Amino acid sequence: MSKFIIDSHAHIFPEKIAEKASVNIGKFYDLKMDFDGSVKKLLEIGEKNGIDKFLVQSVATVPHQVSHINDFIAEQVSLYPDKFIGFASLNPDMDDPEEEIERVIKLGLKGIKLHPDFQHFAINEPKACRLYEAVGDKLPFLIHTGDSRYKYSNPPLMAEIAKKYPRVRFIAAHFGGWSEWDSAESCLCGLENVWVDSSSSFYEMPPERAVELIEKYGADRVFFGTDYPMWDAKDELEYIDKLPLNDNAKEKLLWKNISDFLQLGL
Repeated sequence: MSKFIIDSHAHIFPEKIAEKASVNIGKFYDLKMDFDGSVKKLLEIGEKNGIDKFLVQSVATVPHQVSHINDFIAEQVSLYPDKFIGFASLNPDMDDPEEEIERVIKLGLKGIKLHPDFQHFAINEPKACRLYEAVGDKLPFLIHTGDSRYKYSNPPLMAEIAKKYPRVRFIAAHFGGWSEWDSAESCLCGLENVWVDSSSSFYEMPPERAVELIEKYGADRVFFGTDYPMWDAKDELEYIDKLPLNDNAKEKLLWKNISDFLQLGL
């Protein structure tokens, strides 16, 4: 296994609401949640499994949550600067996103997380597009992509906005299309401003398919992520360790790609 590991997709919540938030996520996806979403448990997982850093974020389902969530993420990064890389939240219904964008940059957050299915917006509608226009090339977007039950974030919509905003860098989570991996492969592979992460995919995917997707997207464009609190990092790392990829490709997946993407200087 790699001597250095970055988990590029982890959700954290304040202690008093962490367990409830985790349970609600599980209900939304009808999946068992392995953990409680707390910072304490995430740090324990990192220590136990040799994960050196986590990209942490949360989602503002309504506009008034935005600044509170961003303050919380920034606070946790300041408390654990060697462990956490923070992404901010925005909400398409918020007033004056430009002001909050500048504020989160000053806070030192490294990107923007959107979850269209939780936030109830299509990623190509005007109120979402104003966020991409406002952010531009200042920060990348990590966007939950794909869900066969909804039409908010399907891979063709991701392809549409990526082509419309070539200066914006997008991370299309879950190999570009949770539960819609074939569609993601057909329309996202080869787009120069789209990267993907591996979160919430391995549980549903034979190893041969995972390798195929990594090779199709390119070994330089895939980031390892657990989607904490959903999956056990131990299982995710064991899955990667058994993949028929060379050591260089695994190093890229486990930390080098996200380090280069975010210019972490590691």
